[in-house]
Amino acid sequence: MPLSPILTGASGMVGRAVLLECLDNPNVERIVMINRHPVDVHHPKLTEIIHADFSDIEPLREQLRGYDACFYCAGVSAVGKSEEEYTRLTYALVVSFARTLCELNPGLVFTYVSGMGTDVNGRQMWARVKGRTEVKLLNVGFRDAYMFRLGMLLPERDLPMKTAWVAAMYRILKPLAPLLRRFSWATTDKKLGRAMIIVALHPQEEKILESTDINRLVTLA
Repeated sequence: MPLSPILTGASGMVGRAVLLECLDNPNVERIVMINRHPVDVHHPKLTEIIHADFSDIEPLREQLRGYDACFYCAGVSAVGKSEEEYTRLTYALVVSFARTLCELNPGLVFTYVSGMGTDVNGRQMWARVKGRTEVKLLNVGFRDAYMFRLGMLLPERDLPMKTAWVAAMYRILKPLAPLLRRFSWATTDKKLGRAMIIVALHPQEEKILESTDINRLVTLA
């Protein structure tokens, strides 16, 4: 069955990984990416929508009808942010976006990139906020929804890295990639993209997926 997903976060490492896998996958018929700023990726089955305010996607309603999946890969770091600000960007904005999509496409499968250690009762602020976001998204009313608790993402392609310290860390770790792939908390960019496509096409019992679940899904597919 051909898949038509909506994608956010294509300017970042995770979103770009999912985008490139979608473009390569024959099961993906068309994809629309919503970005705050243009992304220099072009493909016959790709449409780009530039929209600055993700808290209000009402102006995009008609452009977002007729899609059957959303790969929500946009996100912000909690570093330097108050809990109030992080909640607005990570909970309120995402939930508002999801509710509008659900109204437009009730049969849609929604996937959200969370993080390893997410816990609604956790000690860390970011973990609690993302935990609340996960709970809400699982109950918005979509046909199906999955929370991807990503650990370490090991790039197999050239991916954008927005911050200098992240780019430096990956340069240091690159020679260790074959070893790191053996750990349960690590997965690759290609496996992440494939796993999202798999859950959008084939319902899974588990709705919260850790890196080990991502790797297992791809192996079994």
